[in-house]
Amino acid sequence: MGDVIQFKRPSVADRHKGKALCQSGFHKWKIIKEQQFDVKQGKLMTVYQCTRCAKIKSKLL
Repeated sequence: MGDVIQFKRPSVADRHKGKALCQSGFHKWKIIKEQQFDVKQGKLMTVYQCTRCAKIKSKLL
């Protein structure tokens, strides 16, 4: 027989941890280095992703 793993549902506090800051507009932005050039406009751009809610924003240089 294999090992039996007990699955525990995450609590409400764990599921929504850190999202209150993002809903208030205080994101924690991190630069994504894979996407740095916009082909259609031919310009360099910086792509940011929030580490808490995974929202993406981009900024042209």
